[in-house]
Amino acid sequence: MKKRFLSLGLAAVMAMSLTACGGSNTADTTKAAETTAADAKAEGSEAADTTAAGGVFKIGGIGPVTGGAAVYGVAVQHGAELAVKEINEAGGINGAQIEFNFQDDEHDAEKSVNAYNTLKDWGMQVLMGTVTSAPCIAVADKTAADNMFQITPSGSAVECAANPNVFRICFSDPDQGTASAKYIGENKLASKVAVIYDSSDVYSSGIYEKFAEESANQGIEIVAAEAFTADSNKDFSTQLQKAKDAGAELVFLPIYYTEASLILQQASTMGFAPQFFGCDGMDGILQVENFDTKLAEGLMLLTPFAADATDDLTVKFVDSYKAAYNEVPVQFAADAYDAIYAIKAAIEDANVTPDADASTICDALKASMLNIKLDGLTGEGMTWTEDGEPHKAPKAVKVVDGAYSAM
Repeated sequence: MKKRFLSLGLAAVMAMSLTACGGSNTADTTKAAETTAADAKAEGSEAADTTAAGGVFKIGGIGPVTGGAAVYGVAVQHGAELAVKEINEAGGINGAQIEFNFQDDEHDAEKSVNAYNTLKDWGMQVLMGTVTSAPCIAVADKTAADNMFQITPSGSAVECAANPNVFRICFSDPDQGTASAKYIGENKLASKVAVIYDSSDVYSSGIYEKFAEESANQGIEIVAAEAFTADSNKDFSTQLQKAKDAGAELVFLPIYYTEASLILQQASTMGFAPQFFGCDGMDGILQVENFDTKLAEGLMLLTPFAADATDDLTVKFVDSYKAAYNEVPVQFAADAYDAIYAIKAAIEDANVTPDADASTICDALKASMLNIKLDGLTGEGMTWTEDGEPHKAPKAVKVVDGAYSAM
């Protein structure tokens, strides 16, 4: 059976964790996100209007499309919408169309549960979400009790996938820490590394813990490990000075892009110019309001998706995304796109029909997720095991001329 994890600080996790996939955002992004709040209903209505004779699968989604983490939720909503549109236009899933309904949770656990209940009342049969970890943990308890199949595109906390009905597209927090250390070590990026992390956040501290463990195996010396908290996340001069004095060649930042943008600004001011390396929570730094993207030149981050990749699937996705939303997609959009296609593949493998209830579909998809193999935007030949974790090779990108470039 799938392992179940207990979190001693679950209340704190739910209060503080974003996800590898979370962070704070600017007022402009929030305002822009608010204009998309009605898009999900429109998408669902459009799907309903085009219902084929084969019936309709009702897939729900939950994430922040308003508030501080809106940049993540909007990307997930849009990526999922593109996948739904493609599938419906190609004939649906075994002849059945998808009706997609995305609800805003503002990155709030209680509101996420309310959104889940709204989707249940709507008739949801499968949940794609939630986007951020704290809400995902809260909702996962509800889906487990209801035996509702859930796949999160970006909820990276270990507890998100603790229940046997929950799978994920993104890497878990521990996996990101281990993979980052291996990437730095195997590519000989640096031997002396400093770490600046958020000790009050489960995402950041979880990645750091595993990074430190694997660094010892990679010949990496951690010359400084400096923490901050949610109450002290504006001035990083002390942490940067200690890293500089210790001779750090690279600074590992397992944090969100908002704090990372401040660190890059302050490092530049003090004349400290090491390499900087982050994880998927760094994705979004190029969209920070009033941030000079030249400061991010050379920044590396571990991510499963690079928009400049030249494979046919990525090119098609990026072109479609730009045409629909007038912006370059980030990894969260790609995660959601793959999540919808994973649901499609599992439904086809299980050969379930739209007239089945959510619990019956859940039992079938839990088994089918162990059978399918998906060539997606975030990995080729992706497979899943009973612990809900994806198996795929990690990738890294580098900021070059103000854009992400595959390494």
